[in-house]
Amino acid sequence: MGRLRRPVEEFEQDVPQDLGPLQFVKLRKHHSLVDDAWFCDRITVQGPGALEEAAFPCYRWVQGQGVLTLPEGTARLAGNNTLDVFQKHREKELEERQQIYCWATWKEGLPMTIAAGSLDDLPPNMRFHEQKRLDFEWTVIAGLMEMALKYVYTLPSPWKRLEDFDQIFWGQKTALAGQLFAQVHHNPLMTLLMRIPANVIQGVQQYLAAPLVMLKMEASGKLLPMVIQLLIPHTRYTMDINTRARNQLISDGGLFDKAWSTGGGGLVQVFRRAMTQLTYRSLCPPDDLADRGLLGIPSALYAHDALRLWEIIARYVEGIVHLFYHGDDIVRGDPELQAWCREITEVGLCQAQDRGFPVSFQSRAQLCHFLTMCIFTCSAQHAAVNMGQFDWYAWIPNAPGSMRMPPPTNKEDVTMDTVMGSLPSFWQTSLQVIATSLISQPPPDMVPLGHHQEEYFSGPEPKAVLRQFQADLDNLEKEIVARNEQLDLPYEYLKPSLIENSIAI
Repeated sequence: MGRLRRPVEEFEQDVPQDLGPLQFVKLRKHHSLVDDAWFCDRITVQGPGALEEAAFPCYRWVQGQGVLTLPEGTARLAGNNTLDVFQKHREKELEERQQIYCWATWKEGLPMTIAAGSLDDLPPNMRFHEQKRLDFEWTVIAGLMEMALKYVYTLPSPWKRLEDFDQIFWGQKTALAGQLFAQVHHNPLMTLLMRIPANVIQGVQQYLAAPLVMLKMEASGKLLPMVIQLLIPHTRYTMDINTRARNQLISDGGLFDKAWSTGGGGLVQVFRRAMTQLTYRSLCPPDDLADRGLLGIPSALYAHDALRLWEIIARYVEGIVHLFYHGDDIVRGDPELQAWCREITEVGLCQAQDRGFPVSFQSRAQLCHFLTMCIFTCSAQHAAVNMGQFDWYAWIPNAPGSMRMPPPTNKEDVTMDTVMGSLPSFWQTSLQVIATSLISQPPPDMVPLGHHQEEYFSGPEPKAVLRQFQADLDNLEKEIVARNEQLDLPYEYLKPSLIENSIAI
C-alpha cells in the first residue's frame, strides 16, 4: 500500500443549516478496489457570519472502513472537560494508543523500545512517508554504487601513505575533514570500551584505535592541542529511524559488523555501560556543562550555543505550559501527566529514578524543565552530535572505525608499512565514509527547529508563543552567523536553521 504524500488538495463543503457549537467531526474514507491511504492535515469549519473558525487537527493517515473521530483542537487537561463526551473520547483514545504503542525489550540493560520487530510493525503514522523512504533508500544505493566505482578505480593500489585515503573523496571532503589530517579532536570515554570483545571482519581480527588527549589552556582561555588534538513535532520519524538502526546498523550482520572494531554486539555492550552513566543532569546543558567545567570558556562554542538554545526552548515550553496549567496544584493533579512521567522513568528507562530522572511532577517548573530536556535532546543535541560525523570521521586516519593490527609495543618497530597495514581496508573505509555521509546530510524534507507546519493547538495564544519562539531562534541565528564570520573554522552545528525539529535521520 503506497504512502506517497501527493500534492495538497483542499475540499470545501457547504452546509445549509447552522451546526451550533462543534465538538467533534468524524471521518471515514470510502474506497473501491484499492484501499489507498489518505493523509489528512486538518478540518476547519467556518461558522456563519462573524463566528470563529473551529479547527480539528488530524495529521494522520485515514484508511480502512473505520471511523476516525477528531475532537475540536482547543487543548483540554485531563479531568477538566466540562462535557462528559470529551472525557469519554479521551479515555477511549488513550486505551487505543496503549494497545498500539507498546514497550519491548530489544537488549537487556538498554532502554525499552517500541514493540516493532520490523518497519512494517510500526504504526502507519510513525513510518517514513513514501517519498522520504525513497529518498533515504536511494541515498544508500547511490553511496554503494559510488563505493563500487571507487573500488574498481583503486583496486590495484593498496594503501601506501596517508594521502592515499584521498582516493575515497571525489569532491565531497568538508573543510573540517581536510583540517583533521593527523589531528584527533574527539575524546571518547575509554573506560566504556575496556574489555569489549573486538570484531572479526572478513576473517581478520580487528583492534580499537586508542586516542590520546592532551590540551592546554592559554591565558586567553583558548584551548590548544599539544601533540595530538583530540514531544509530537519533535519525535517525527524517530521511531522509524531508530527501528532502521536496530535492524540494519547495529544488528547481527549489520553495518557495524562489517566495518567497525566493536561490531554490533560490542556496541551493545558499550550502550549498556553508557546507560549506567546516563543521568538526568547529563541531558540538561546547564547542569551537564557545569559538571564538566565548561561554563565560561570562550572557545567552547558548543557550550555557548547549547545554553542559548536551552534558554530559548525553555521560554517556549514555559509559554505553552502556563497557558493550560495555571498552578502547581494543576500539574500535581493531572493523572495522565503523572502516569506519563512515571512510565518513562520506571519502564522506558528501566528504573532510572536513582539517576535523577523524576517519577512525578510536583510543579510547573519541574514539568517545563523535563519538556525542555526532551525537545533539546530530540533537536539541538542530536544536531550537535550527529550532523558533524562526516566532518570528524570521514578522514579515516583521524578516526578509524577499526584497526587491522594490534598496537605496537615500542616505537622503534613502527614504520609507514605498519601504519598503513593497521588502518582499515578500502572496503571498511568506504563503508565508514558512506555511513557518516548518509547520517550527516540534511534530509530533503528537513523541518528546521520550531518551523513545523502542523498546528496541534487552536486559538491565538499558542500561535503567538510559537511565533515568539521562531523569532528568538532567528535572532540566535544572526548572532551565530556574525560570530562565525570572525572564526577561521565556523561552528555551525547549532545554527537553528540547520537543526532538525526531530530525530529524523
